[in-house]
Amino acid sequence: MPRMAERWKPSVTVAAIIERKADGASQFLLVEEHTPEGLMLNNPAGHLDPEESPLQGVVREALEETARVFTPQRLVGVYLSRFQRPSRGEDVTYLRFAFAGTCSEPEPGRALDTGIVRTLWMTLDELRASRSRHRSAHVLRCIEDFLAGKTYPLDAITTDATVYVPEIKR
Repeated sequence: MPRMAERWKPSVTVAAIIERKADGASQFLLVEEHTPEGLMLNNPAGHLDPEESPLQGVVREALEETARVFTPQRLVGVYLSRFQRPSRGEDVTYLRFAFAGTCSEPEPGRALDTGIVRTLWMTLDELRASRSRHRSAHVLRCIEDFLAGKTYPLDAITTDATVYVPEIKR
């Protein structure tokens, strides 16, 4: 009997694009985090958890990584990329849902997630100048898409009730 190939499963992630105006310039909230490749910059982002919608996931991830409550307002886009780390034998395809929205001030006393060193606000010029420190090409791409007006209503994503209570086939 031939061996069945393992089914390809992309790793689903969510990201928050948070803009503020300071002295007339746009700044974006990023996190500086420890990775196997060193200290890198990323949008507040992470993996979607089981029994969680993409909207719930991005709110949770933003809170864990920035200590701020994120309120999604628009979908910026859905991004597919592949990352290879030969030293660990990793070959991962990521499917990222990026959301634009607003956030609160940091919650007093709330610790940042493990591996997150700090949060920082960066201008578009600063982001472009720091490309070599971006966790992925999506860090800048999502922000540039947002600035270009490439956004969609949140209801473009539907989460079926079976995510929370699985359908049982008999």
